[in-house]
Amino acid sequence: MKLAGILTVKGGTNAIIEYFGPGAESLSATGKGTICNMGAEVGATTSLFPYDERMAVYLKATGRTCVAEMASSVAHELCADAEVMAAPEQYYDRVIEIDLSTLEPYINGPFTPDAATPISEFAAKVKANDYPRKMEVGLIGSCTNSSYQDISRAASIAKEAVALNLKVASPLIVNPGSEQIRATVERDGMIDTFKQVGAVIMANACGPCIGQWKRHTDDPTRKNSIVTSFNRNFAKRADGNPNTFAFVASPELTMALTIAGDLGFNPLTDTLVNEKGEAVKLTEPKGDELPLHGFAPGESGYLAPKGGHVQVAISPESQRLQRLEPFSAWNGEDALSMKLLIKTAGKCTTDHISMAGPWLRFRGHLENISDNMLMGAVNAFNGETNKVFNQLTQTYETVSGTAKQYKQAGISSIVVAEENYGEGSSREHAAMEPRFLNVKVILAKSFARIHETNLKKQGMLALTFVNKDDYDRIREADVITLSGLTAFAPGKNFTITLLHADGTVESFEVQHTYNEQQIAWFKAGSALNTK
Repeated sequence: MKLAGILTVKGGTNAIIEYFGPGAESLSATGKGTICNMGAEVGATTSLFPYDERMAVYLKATGRTCVAEMASSVAHELCADAEVMAAPEQYYDRVIEIDLSTLEPYINGPFTPDAATPISEFAAKVKANDYPRKMEVGLIGSCTNSSYQDISRAASIAKEAVALNLKVASPLIVNPGSEQIRATVERDGMIDTFKQVGAVIMANACGPCIGQWKRHTDDPTRKNSIVTSFNRNFAKRADGNPNTFAFVASPELTMALTIAGDLGFNPLTDTLVNEKGEAVKLTEPKGDELPLHGFAPGESGYLAPKGGHVQVAISPESQRLQRLEPFSAWNGEDALSMKLLIKTAGKCTTDHISMAGPWLRFRGHLENISDNMLMGAVNAFNGETNKVFNQLTQTYETVSGTAKQYKQAGISSIVVAEENYGEGSSREHAAMEPRFLNVKVILAKSFARIHETNLKKQGMLALTFVNKDDYDRIREADVITLSGLTAFAPGKNFTITLLHADGTVESFEVQHTYNEQQIAWFKAGSALNTK
């Protein structure tokens, strides 16, 4: 959480983040896993910890003793050399030191996981920014921050709350991280503890983290605050409401804040009033790194295949399934003429590009799920979402509707964006949808690494401004031409020409990061079209 505040959501782009030192050694294997998982929130290529005894213990506890033994036999190869640890500044591009002994809990947000604030300063931030102080829902779990240790630490606070005659002041939702975790924490009494304090236990699935959550609110557009232990908190991601101020915190901090129901509450210093009118204070949470009695397997959920030949039959009337057709190859022409589809302003994550939640039922039907394309992106020209200028009708229409009309007319289109386009969940549909709707180019100030790769794999052109100020030169009714495709090569720039509605013309250079293999994907129409 603190590191996200230091690096920001794109500070780790094209970098590998390696954690080391006595603080790293003190973390459990699942704690290390959570930190590596959240490396995506800073754009890191990957994150890693040196192999240590905590990892060996975890591997053995999860039935992988042979892996632990093999790793332990070469442990000296799975960590940095001694001379690196003696003078890390000489070997790493950047060294960031965080003292875990003095680090206080952080809460990040809203709307972005890198707006980091220590809990001691958070109440003042809430007041200064006029965030809704009442905490309406607390959510614990999903794939991140939902290990046995995480759940047990949150459960220890819930158990203490029951003993202190406290209940949650706001609704609490818990999503166990897996069937094994669910079965284990249920066996160990933690599910009952959560229920005693007033929690609702949901399925061990993504759930509200990707919008699979039907909130029971009086007004689905009302300004409100929630706190989650999920790793992402983009606008509209959890419940579709752009006015939901979502904050990210650890499971134990989320639990404490939910008991208080107040974003101004600091569990390190503040007291609460219980059902008897007594002032009580929560103590530091406790949790077990691993279950004392081992993990419970839970239900396997596995259905053995019947074997033999299986014929896949898709009804042409199906609204959920549609057979994929290969994308067309490059036509061999040097210039590509396109109409501007949308020029996005500010953050444009994969949630803005391809929302999840209720749209997931269409993930097997590319045409239908494409109806959500860029519906959450803010139009730079009017400040609205899902409302762009259609150059054919001269009216404002939805993004996907406009793109479909361009496609039907045989017209290619282009999307223009600002920094870190495509950050967040690595949704393949966020690249497939524009490709399907004949968007040929995404031109951005910068890209999130995974999304940039996904665009390349779909045969699209992910380009960046050489001069980021050229973003401001693009107008709403522009016809944009990209030239230089016949000379497409690693490190060679393209030229963009803008034909404005008033007849004036401007040009500037754009760049790319394609290698020879990725250029072959473009020419073939997609990576799947190549051998």
